Parts: sequence; structure tokens; C-alpha cells
Amino acid sequence: MLRIGIIGCGKIAQVRHIPEYLDNDKCEIIGYYDRTYSRAENLAKINGGKAYETYDELINEPNIDAVSVCVSNHLHAEITIAALRAGKHVLCEKPMATTLKDCEDMVRAANESGKKLLIGHNQLLTPAHKKAKELIDSGLIGDILTFKTTFGHSGPETWSINPGPNTWFFDKNAAAMGAMADLGVHKTYLIQYLIGHKIVETTAKLSTLDKRDADGNLIEVDDNAFCIYKMDNGIMGNMTASWTYYGPEDNSTILYGTKGIMRIYDDPNYSIKVMLNNGQKILYEIESIQTNDNQTKSGVIDLFVEAIMEDKETELSCHNALSSMKVIFASIESSNTGRTVKIAQD
Repeated sequence: MLRIGIIGCGKIAQVRHIPEYLDNDKCEIIGYYDRTYSRAENLAKINGGKAYETYDELINEPNIDAVSVCVSNHLHAEITIAALRAGKHVLCEKPMATTLKDCEDMVRAANESGKKLLIGHNQLLTPAHKKAKELIDSGLIGDILTFKTTFGHSGPETWSINPGPNTWFFDKNAAAMGAMADLGVHKTYLIQYLIGHKIVETTAKLSTLDKRDADGNLIEVDDNAFCIYKMDNGIMGNMTASWTYYGPEDNSTILYGTKGIMRIYDDPNYSIKVMLNNGQKILYEIESIQTNDNQTKSGVIDLFVEAIMEDKETELSCHNALSSMKVIFASIESSNTGRTVKIAQD
């Protein structure tokens, strides 16, 4: 039985991490920490376990084997590295960290500690994305030539544990980055997974078009990101991330191959639609993707527990996440400099 500690008891912990740990019979939550102590205390009363006044106390608790890090972006590296050095396995929310050096230091700490470090990229684990990966690898649409992938919704201010314009997502000191790191990192990670190649070049523009703080000023992080990616085998495509889609959420990916087109989460009735160049149409009615308003079991926690207990690498490994974070930081550089930026991938 794995004994789990929760670090950060906000919305993502309450709707995903905690329920999914409670649903897994191979683990139990025995500790909670949140900077708002009463929040951790309340969860401990409801679910059992102990509330800790500092995260240091929690990660140095010998009875805890692994932790979920669900705090604001700027604390990911600090807490993750401390937990790994304290001998804990770590599941860290995305984005991995707010600088490339911090991401690299997290990977180094995982390697040195011999503990697992997974990053919570839940999109890779959806049934439709897993099925799409299988179909792509089978050659159904031939060689992929280009793609469009999008993640847009109306913004995190409706999702945060403290909703409204004062959400930490809009605070540059806490979040460091906006829609690019919140949503763009999901689709950057996903497209590399689906196609099986790494992004080695980006031309990007990040902008703040509409989101405003409590004083009515445009926020200091991006609310839209537009990127052109080039992969190591020459494939090129577009990635868009937005907090200003004031209507239905868009979490679609379209792949254009030499034998046809695959559309994923592009139709409310069919998770995958394949249109082949011979006129054949294949429809897959698998499931609807998670949205902020429709949370279903992600599989992330089950995979984290499995990775620890079976001592195996998974698609959510920190090494894979580092590759995607290189693209995020290169895209920010591209936007700031107005130049295409090449990415050195291992």
C-alpha cells in the first residue's frame, strides 16, 4: 500500500488527484498541506489523514512514500526537488516548471534520487488519443505531413479554487506564463506523442488580447499563443492555445497524412473521424474528452501508482516532459525576439 501526501489542496487536487487516489485500492492519502491550513485540515477531516503546517514537514514524514505537487507554477521545482531529495516519488502538475534550468534540475534530482517523477499530462491517457496513436502507428492515414492542434476555453478564472480576476493563473509572479504553459504545453506534449517525433523548431507569437485583472488592466501573462512547429523529420504544423474561446471548449487535433485525414475531438458525436483518400469514412464513438465542466477519471494517478509499484517508465516520465518544456521556452523566446528558434532535443 502506497502512502500519499497532497501538497496544494486547490481545485486540481480536489477534483482530480484526491478522488483518483481514493478510488485506487493500492494507495491511501495520509497527509495534506496547503498554504491555507484550514483547507488541508478540512480535507483531512473528510478523508482521513493529517494536515501539515509546512510542506517540509510533510515531505520529511517517513510514513509517506509519494506526493502530488499541486501548487502554483513558480513552486513546482522547489517542492518537487525537495521531495525527491527526501526520498519521495513525485507526481507534479503541469507545466513542469517556470524555467528550463528548473526543469533540468528536476530531472537531475529524479535521476540522482532513484525516485519516480511524473508530470500530469492527462491528455495522453484519454481513450481517443490512445486509439489515435494506435491508428497512426498502424499507417491508417499514411505518413503524416502536417497538423493543426488546438486547446482553447474561456479561461482559468472560472476553474481556480479562488475564481475571478485575482486567480493566481493571472499573476505573473505565481504563474510566470499564461495560456502557452497552461494549455499549449498539453498539445505540445500530445503532438510529439501522437506523431512519434520531437519538435526542433518553433515560430511563435504570444499575446494578451482580452484577459484583465481586478483593476481592469490587461494581465501580464499571455492569454493566447500561436505557434508553427517543425519536427525532426520535417513535419510542420500549427498549435494554438487560448483563454479567450468564449463558447464551447476546443480541444481538437487534425492530422493530414498521405492516405487521408484524422480528426480527433473535432466532432461532438465522434471522438475520431478518419477520411481516407479512397473515399472511405471511418467513425469512432469512444468518449468525450474532459473539460473544466466535465471532469472524468484521468488515469494519471493510476499510472503514477503503477509506475512506482512496478518500477517502470511511462509516457508521463519527466524526461518526456522536459522535451516539451524546451519547446515552450523556445516559443516564448521566439515571440519575444520575433525570430524562429531552433530547439536542441536529446
